[in-house]
Amino acid sequence: MLRLAAALVTTVLAVFALAMPASAQTRTLTPDEEFALQEISQANSAIRTMAGRFVQIDSQGGRIEGTFWLKRPNMVRFRYDPPSREEIISQGSGFYVINRADRTQYAYAQEHVPLRQFLGDQVSLINTNLSDVVLSETHVSVMITDDSPIGTVQVSLIFDRATNDLVQWSLIEPSGVETTFSITETQKDVEIPNTYFQIDPTYRSVSAPN
Repeated sequence: MLRLAAALVTTVLAVFALAMPASAQTRTLTPDEEFALQEISQANSAIRTMAGRFVQIDSQGGRIEGTFWLKRPNMVRFRYDPPSREEIISQGSGFYVINRADRTQYAYAQEHVPLRQFLGDQVSLINTNLSDVVLSETHVSVMITDDSPIGTVQVSLIFDRATNDLVQWSLIEPSGVETTFSITETQKDVEIPNTYFQIDPTYRSVSAPN
């Protein structure tokens, strides 16, 4: 489970936020691609809160589900379904993996998380480390690259072209290991109190796994 939680930490930022400028894209966009990305960026910038379900599938076919909550800027929470007792929470200063069974927490510093620039007020896909865009009649696929402590990772984002909603994303690590996430049952602009992203101060801090 720790391996899956770490994979989710490296990609939760791509789920919703897509915000602060990073490096320029690595290829020139066509007018159709630029228009599609601007529409997606504007639609997602307008989302201030969101909740829904997620499904995480690893390279070996392992599957686990859970519930997420997002409050822009800088707050996100992923809670795995039982039998897991783990959660991932961001409060803007870092990403914390919480183990409710052991009452422990460990942190990833914000600057050490790939795609850390994507949990802010405004979405700008065009200003990301964009390496590829594929348009179809039903979907827009966007490939983004970013550096991490384990090397360069790639994140593939798939948006529904009719709604501009993100429906799936995949993390490809330097080793070639791929983890895929899908989100469903989303509700936008729901009431989520800030207290929902607080961490129990009695939880013991431990070192993050290598």
